[in-house]
Amino acid sequence: MGSNDLKISIITINYNNAKGLEETINSVVCQTYKNIEYLVIDGGSDDGSAEVIKRYSNGINYWVSEPDKGIYNAMNKGIRAATGDYLLFINSGDILTQKGIMDQVIQLGLDKDLVYGDIVFVKDGQRKEWPSATQLSFDTFRTAGLPHPCTFIKRVLFDEVGLYNEAHVIVSDWEFFLLATCKYNASYKHIHLFICDFCEEGISSDPLNQALIQEERNSVLEQHFSFFIKDYEAYDLMKRELNKVMFFVKVKRFFRKLKQK
Repeated sequence: MGSNDLKISIITINYNNAKGLEETINSVVCQTYKNIEYLVIDGGSDDGSAEVIKRYSNGINYWVSEPDKGIYNAMNKGIRAATGDYLLFINSGDILTQKGIMDQVIQLGLDKDLVYGDIVFVKDGQRKEWPSATQLSFDTFRTAGLPHPCTFIKRVLFDEVGLYNEAHVIVSDWEFFLLATCKYNASYKHIHLFICDFCEEGISSDPLNQALIQEERNSVLEQHFSFFIKDYEAYDLMKRELNKVMFFVKVKRFFRKLKQK
């Protein structure tokens, strides 16, 4: 299969965000790469979102507007309906950075289980570029993870790892990437492209939800990695204490040099 034969399924989840949805749709339907399947999963919005979808229906391959059981239930609907070789989630309010960005991704190669780029955080008109880690490890996911709207997921990986865990409110994409890389040894590749402008107004970006995020992440770690998580935490604490010692040693050396001058 040639690179231009790869079908990319882009899935957009929306609930009562008609304005953001239209911006997202516009960034997808203008893509110069043509082998794109576009799916929009709306949770039964009552703000005119369905009318927006209908207005752009010529550029949308599949859509539904009906109540769901949360964001990951909606995402799983999209996964089940998608037929592409790779899946990419661009939720309402998020915007692809360029109309030729999919062509650039194809040129760099979709040839791993996970191919991910870099993200731009957007809040109150301010843009902050955030490059992703080039190497992934368990430690990567202890502190961060992969940028969901910049990560192309090989469709068959969901058959191996499973769909998103609908028991969680916020961290199921993080859980999926953690399990895929650290438990199922999924292959991955980082590409140096800023793929998506991410709108920091969603549930995971709300500071009030940080406690819930940590609680859900701890639950995932206990469920899947309980056999070594305590040892890892002890190692992590030791590493942080060692870093403190090294910092004070450097400070002491700095002032010693000042005295010698």
